[in-house]
Amino acid sequence: MDIVYIRDLKVDTIIGIYDWEREVRQTVSLDLEMAFDISEAARTDDIEHTLNYKAVAKRLIAFIEGSEFLLVETMAEQAAAIVRDEFHVGWLRLRLSKPGAVRGSRDVGVIIERGERPATGAASGG
Repeated sequence: MDIVYIRDLKVDTIIGIYDWEREVRQTVSLDLEMAFDISEAARTDDIEHTLNYKAVAKRLIAFIEGSEFLLVETMAEQAAAIVRDEFHVGWLRLRLSKPGAVRGSRDVGVIIERGERPATGAASGG
């Protein structure tokens, strides 16, 4: 299975359940692992045959910056759906964290996997 990834994508947004959190933008961080068959891109050296991680990042930044959520779970679920639906990713793992949300910890958040994890060598893509 081939993996295209984005690590530590930082985005400012409104996130949280407390009143003060609804009034200030906080930084969230995303890590994505996306199954995608890169063999044709490697063979042709043509970006049209791969998952354009810059396009994925720009789309998620625009979505998250323009959204307001109470829960990181909701944000993660909707971000995963965008990647799967708009970029034709069959499987992904998304880690969404809120740095500084709990005193004494670096960050807290969720890790979700969506889609059918392809067998090694049989990644889905499009």
